[in-house]
Amino acid sequence: MKNELMTEKLTGAQKVAIFLMWLGEEEAGQIFSYFTDDEISEIAGCMTEMKSISSELLLHVLNEFSNDYHDCSKMIADGNAFFNNAIEKSVSKERAEKIYSALHKKKRGMPFSCLRQVKPEILSDLVKGEHPQTIALILAHLDSNAAADALVRLPADIQADVAMRIANIAYVPPELIDEIDRILQSEIARAGSAGIGNIDGLSTLAEILNKVDRNTEENIFTVFDEEAQEKANVVRQLMFVFEDILKTDSKGMREILKNIETRELIFALKTASGEMKEKVFASLSQRAAEMLREDMEVVGAVRLSEVEAAQRNIVRIARELESEGKIIIGSSKEDIFV
Repeated sequence: MKNELMTEKLTGAQKVAIFLMWLGEEEAGQIFSYFTDDEISEIAGCMTEMKSISSELLLHVLNEFSNDYHDCSKMIADGNAFFNNAIEKSVSKERAEKIYSALHKKKRGMPFSCLRQVKPEILSDLVKGEHPQTIALILAHLDSNAAADALVRLPADIQADVAMRIANIAYVPPELIDEIDRILQSEIARAGSAGIGNIDGLSTLAEILNKVDRNTEENIFTVFDEEAQEKANVVRQLMFVFEDILKTDSKGMREILKNIETRELIFALKTASGEMKEKVFASLSQRAAEMLREDMEVVGAVRLSEVEAAQRNIVRIARELESEGKIIIGSSKEDIFV
């Protein structure tokens, strides 16, 4: 956005930003409390880029709010300072930090965008000489499909190390991301925008591992189980959720149902999707399905914690059956049949 704004090209958010800056920090702060975080972020993005607002532009905006406005003069304002002062007076510190973070991401763009069009084999060659921590940081900011392709192509002896570092990522200074991004852009240019570093490392790793081949997954978990068993368990849970059992064929579903108790199944189905319930009923005999429906109607309210515990146990059973080769759970990975 340019500092010299055109009257006919003003967006709604820009008009609101100008009007609030004219009102002053105290009044703007009170009005901010009625906006959602997304609305505040959009308005803030406009405010922080405004340095000078002409009298003509200000009058145009004010006339939309009141036809009785007469005396306006040129307003010079530091939009960034105005927004910071106004937001601190209107919302809690925690909410303000979220808004600042969202605004920062919006202004800076997506991290490592220069890698989006890079082929997986080139990407892996580009990063494999880097320190495992740097590789982890890069992969954690990529689309999970691209990250999975790159992880598979890394040397086997560093795959688990990189995966471990992804799982441990929490906050990364944006300046560090900027520096790595700048270096990568230079390397890509020779060969022919970063956001705030709040990352859920465990969830990111789970998404990546969901898309790698089984050998890579097992190689990584072998090391994880030895060095970070608790995190390994969390990643396994994130990789496979209750609704993923839908990917099992009818034979596999019947095998799972044989290994769980009816009461546990009833609890687990409390929050299940209609599709999941129908698949369970279809895998039972007509009589068993009718009895299950009747039992589900009789059971009253159940604690959510009990429902989640039942679902986790069924997921555990399904994973055990899969590891024993008794069932196959479909996924986006490339399955090999022999």
